[in-house]
This record gives sequence, structure tokens and C-alpha cells, in this order.
Amino acid sequence: MTTTFKKRQKEMKRMDKARMKAERRAQEKLEPREGSPSVEEFDTRIEDLQPLAFDDSLTPSDQK
Repeated sequence: MTTTFKKRQKEMKRMDKARMKAERRAQEKLEPREGSPSVEEFDTRIEDLQPLAFDDSLTPSDQK
């Protein structure tokens, strides 16, 4: 085998590997992850949150 042929084969293998990786990433984006909360569950938790009370004693006073 000549050097040019080896280089071409190596480059083709690299390109195939990159294409397979891109396909795998695209497929993973389409599939929902296990263990992650659904959008509805996340929205419900946000609605249940109570606003925090602001405590003036924690702010620095205007002493000069």
C-alpha cells in the first residue's frame, strides 16, 4: 500500500467516526432522558415556590 492510500483510508475512517458521533448526538437529543423531570413537573414546582421576604437588617446601613 502506498502512503497516499493509507492517508485516504485513515481520513475516511475519521470522517465515518465523526458522522456516527453526530448521528448518535442527534438521536440522543430526540430521546427524553431518564431521571430528568418533565416540563410539566418543572412548571408545577415553580408555581409552588413562595417569594422570599426581604430583611432590611441584612443590608448595609448608610453610615458615613
